[in-house]
Formats: sequence, C-alpha cells, structure tokens
Amino acid sequence: MFELGPIFRALLRQKVGAVLIALQIALTLSIMVNAIFMMQNRSTLMARPSGLDEANLFYLSNTVFAQNYPHQAALEDDLRLIRSIPGVVDATQINAIPLSGGGWSMSLQKKAGEGEDGTGVAVYMVDEHGINTLGVELIQGENFQNTDIRWRAASAVDWPERTIISQAMAEALFPGNWQSALGQTVYINNNEPMQITGIIKTLQAPWNGWDGVERSMLVPYQLEGRNNRYMIRTEPGRRDELMPIVEKALAESDKNRIIRGVTSLEETRADSYRSHNALNRILLLVIVVLTLITAFGIVGLAMFSINRRKRQIGTRRALGATQLQVMRYFMLENLLITSLGVLIGVAAAIGLNIWLVSQFELKPLEPMLLLTGVVVLYLVGQLAVLYPARKAAAIAPATATRSV
Repeated sequence: MFELGPIFRALLRQKVGAVLIALQIALTLSIMVNAIFMMQNRSTLMARPSGLDEANLFYLSNTVFAQNYPHQAALEDDLRLIRSIPGVVDATQINAIPLSGGGWSMSLQKKAGEGEDGTGVAVYMVDEHGINTLGVELIQGENFQNTDIRWRAASAVDWPERTIISQAMAEALFPGNWQSALGQTVYINNNEPMQITGIIKTLQAPWNGWDGVERSMLVPYQLEGRNNRYMIRTEPGRRDELMPIVEKALAESDKNRIIRGVTSLEETRADSYRSHNALNRILLLVIVVLTLITAFGIVGLAMFSINRRKRQIGTRRALGATQLQVMRYFMLENLLITSLGVLIGVAAAIGLNIWLVSQFELKPLEPMLLLTGVVVLYLVGQLAVLYPARKAAAIAPATATRSV
C-alpha cells in the first residue's frame, strides 16, 4: 500500500470536495438503512393475517326506506335468500367490517367495578353463522347457538351473557395462560358479566393502526334498523361471479330498499393499507434518488480531480505506471473517502434508528440490514469511480506531459 501516502496528500489538497462526498455518503447510508427498515416494518404489518377467508368474502349495505318495516322478519328473509343461492357458503349480518377503518370498540374487565382497568377490544355482532361466514378458526370452546342470539335495538345499552374472543384478547386478559380464558367471566360496561364460551385464533379489528388490532370479540346480536350490512362467504373462486347475483337477488326481492357498497374484503384490505403502500413507494424513490445523487457526486469529484492532475498522471505513466495501477490509485482514493462516509453514516443510522424506535415503538434495526447498506454504498462508490478511473488510465504519457 505504498500509494496511501500520495493519496492522503492529494486528498488534503482537495479536502473540501472529499469531505462533502463523505458526508453525502453518510447521509445516504443513514437514510437508506432506516428507510428500508421502515419499509420492512410496514410490509410486516401489511402481511399480518386477518384470520378471515379474505379471498372468498364480500359484503354489502342494505338501506330500507319503507314505512312500518318488519325488521326481524325481513332480516331473516334476506339471510335465508342469500344462503340459498348456489355457491354461497354462508352469510351473516354484521355491525362492522375488519380493516375497514370504522367499527365498534368496548373495554373488558376481569373484575366488576368502575375503578378496574379494562382492555380495549373490537366488537363484532353476529349470529350463529358468524364464525362459518367469516372463516375464522374456533380453537377452543363452542360456537353460538340459535337460542343465544338476541335482537339489539338502536337505543340498547345492555349486552348478552356470552362472548367469543380472539386468542390475542385472551392473552391480553390472561397473560401467559390464555387457555384459561375459556369459561371465565369478564365484565363490560363496568359491571355487566359476560362468559367467554369460545376462543378464535385470529380476527383483526377494523383499525389496522391500532396496537390491539388482533383483540376482538364476537357477541350474539342481530341489529334492528333500516341500515344493515351483510357479510357473504362464497365457494372458492366464485366470489366475483356471485357478487352481482346476490345484489340483484336482494334488490328484486324487495323494491323498497337500496343495495349499495358491494365490496370484496380484498378490496377493503387494499384500501386499508393504501397509505402504507404509497409511503413505501415514496421511501423507495428517496433511496434511489439519494443513491444516484451520491454516485454522480463521486463521478464529478473524480473527474474534477483527474482534470487537475493530468500532468501528475502523465508523469506516472511516463515513469512506467500501468493503466491498471492508475485505475487502482483512483479506486483506492474513492475507497478511503467512502470509508470515512460509511463510518459517519453508521453512527448516524444508529442514532436515527434509536429515535424512530423510541417515537414509534418499532423493533430495533437489525445489524444485517446495516451491514447490507454498508456493502451497497461501497459497491456504489467503486462502480461510480470506475468510469473516471478508466478515463485517467487512458491518458497518454506524451499528451499528459504537454498539458499545462
């Protein structure tokens, strides 16, 4: 490494440019690593299973405007009609849609009383067909029976005696021993008892940004009102075919209503995470732009340095330096600048990640991701300086010595 001395002296003569490129590399590394870190976190959130048979589920809204509407009889007729359509697996009335952004939430307590701490939970009101319709997995206990289902008026504030909760909710109520939740009595509205008669594996809440997104409960309710929402599950691969068929059948069965908002659950998931996808694309664009700016900066500095040192390069060539040695000189020079930038960038990346973790309760940065970022910046630096180094190596000794 006899070239290190001349390289250091050359860098000291153009230290401002070298330092600026090193800082650019440091900025790129710190932003690149943490941007990828954030993209990975968002991708992990988007990949969480909802617990539902998403590919075969859709829902619709039913709004009635007839006077003296027989709510209970009409609801039973609607569900009977939907379930009778060939290709429909099951259907249920439901008060909220998972991942839709709007729904019901309550708090469950292990003990009665206003001073007791509760655990937030998303509430889904369904009948005995709810579990089969949603496609969720019942891992303990039993489903609701027809005799458990109660009618809930719009003004009602009371709750039924039974509930089925998700495993995540059971873990929140009984940490370390969620299986013990089955058969336990919990309290809603501070003092109304509800017995946990079943536990389902996974059922996500309507709000994907909620830290308790997997805490949910099913309650045996059917809602009275002029606005109903039906969830329908179809045989595999027949959802898109049956969506217009179900809509038409309901519309023709009663002209005093409007059927609207026929939407697949996959569409709802896509809408729910649209902002996450958009941010990931923006972060990717930032990474690409910063990397290109850094690469062009390295090329510019190298070309500027070569133009200033043509005479020096020509002298070395005249004294017997090969083209490979000239290229190696400039690539080694860039390697030193990149190393300075990487050292600063690693410290900056770790500091920025510590702040992100403290502000957004994320998992810490993995060392492998940081190492990958370092390797990428070294490769970018060497590839960026390759063209200027080849231009320098191509300078003829005679031409170089005549340059002023």
